[in-house]
Amino acid sequence: MPLDLADYERKACDAVKIFWGNRSAAAQKQRQLGRADQGERAGVTNGKNMDGFIALIQDIVRANGLTDAHMMIGRKLLTLPGFFRPTKLWDLLIINNGHLVAALELKSQVGPSFGNNFNNRTEEALGTAIDLWTAFREGGFGEAPRPFVGWLMLVEDAPGLRTAVRDRSPHFGVFPEFKDASYLDRYNILCRKLTRERLYTTAAVLASPRTAAESGAFTDLSDLTSLKTFVTSFAGHIAAEAARTN
Repeated sequence: MPLDLADYERKACDAVKIFWGNRSAAAQKQRQLGRADQGERAGVTNGKNMDGFIALIQDIVRANGLTDAHMMIGRKLLTLPGFFRPTKLWDLLIINNGHLVAALELKSQVGPSFGNNFNNRTEEALGTAIDLWTAFREGGFGEAPRPFVGWLMLVEDAPGLRTAVRDRSPHFGVFPEFKDASYLDRYNILCRKLTRERLYTTAAVLASPRTAAESGAFTDLSDLTSLKTFVTSFAGHIAAEAARTN
C-alpha cells in the first residue's frame, strides 16, 4: 500500500497558523496579567506553540496502520532513560507493544537573538541524539528495532536570519560551508549533517514569517531537510512497524 501522508501540506499550514496565533495569544495574556516576561519570552511561556505539528504527526501514525500505538504527549509520560544522564524529556513519544517506535523533538525559534539561540539548539540537538543512541546501544529500551528519531525546527523567517554572518577562528579555519552562511543556512547545514551522521533519522527546518498567522506560509530549504522528506520518512517507519506487529 502507498504511504498516507495525511494531507500534510494543509495541516502544516494550519500548524503554522497555530504557532503564530498561540505566540500572540500568550504575549497578550502576559500583558493583561501584568507579568514581567521580557521580549520574545512572553510568546513562548504557554508551551503549546508546536501543537499543530504534534497533531499532524499523530494523524500520520493513525493513517499508516499503527492505530493501537500509544502517542505520549502528557509531560509525565514523555521521559526516556538516558546514558549520560538519568532521563530526557521528549516532545512526543510513540510506543507500540511496549517498544519505542519513535521519539521526536519539535523546536522553534524567533528573533532577534538568532546567534545565541542557534548555538544552544545545536548543542541541545547533538547531546540529545548521542545520549539516546548510546542508551539504545546499551539496551536501555529493550530488544526492539531501531526507533525513528526526528528533529523538526520552525524558525522565524526574518532579515536577521537570512543575513550573512562572519565568524572568527584565530587558530584554525572554519569549514567552508559555514563561511558567510546566514543563520538560516546554518540551520539547514545542521539538519543535513544530523541526518547524514545518523544522529537523527530525519531532521527538518522550516522558515515562516510572522505574517503567516493568517496564511500559514512556510518555506523549505532543501529536499533533504524539507517537511515532505520528514513526513515521508516518518510515515514509512510507521507503516513498517504496523506491518511488523499487526
